[in-house]
Amino acid sequence: MISVSFHSRLPSIVLSAICAIGALSPLPAAAQVGPSSTEIAQYMGLHAAAKKGDAPRIETLAASKAASNARDGNGRTPLHVATFARQREAISVLVKAGADISLLDNDRYDGITIASVADDEETLGVLLALGANAKLLTSRHDGTALNAAAHMGHDGVVKQLIDAGAPLGHVNNLHWTALIESIVLGNGGTRHQECLRTPLAAGASLHLTDRQGNTPLQLAKSRAYPQMVQMLELAGAR
Repeated sequence: MISVSFHSRLPSIVLSAICAIGALSPLPAAAQVGPSSTEIAQYMGLHAAAKKGDAPRIETLAASKAASNARDGNGRTPLHVATFARQREAISVLVKAGADISLLDNDRYDGITIASVADDEETLGVLLALGANAKLLTSRHDGTALNAAAHMGHDGVVKQLIDAGAPLGHVNNLHWTALIESIVLGNGGTRHQECLRTPLAAGASLHLTDRQGNTPLQLAKSRAYPQMVQMLELAGAR
């Protein structure tokens, strides 16, 4: 099974408790799940070709009017399947054949978010070059791919998404910006520091707070992340 960590399936009571105290250790990892081996074995047509990265087969099927946005049992299109499988040529051929790059699966993930959670910078670059929208709201928390990447410390992904226009000030339904997620869901290490530094350099707000009114600086101090505290203070946080 292909899976990568993301905070999409935690019970609401757990999330509420974490929101209330702000300075706990990172959220337990739930899974953003790619197609299972059973699902893959059952794939036919474009889904099967996308998983294998069979670009000529995709072109043949598209020419015969195969549905480029067909869904599997979890709402995954062939493009989602190709993204999970890192089949970049297949992604390009699917989009050329009419695949809608903005569709969400049943867990509300698009290709950009799938690639971002997987820390797959190369596939993300392909999707962005094909016109994928870094501003799209995804996941059950109404976040963006930037929220997911900052949470997970995927610093190269964060830079790509910001360069592509991802909204720095977006607040998800947990009342967190991507900048806040880099602090409260991070481990204070080098990669999470970069996930803070990059939005700061791009002009992210120092004043947007969590639901309890805690500023990014207060959150970094409460978690005893001195490098993050220093970055925020140098950026003008007080």
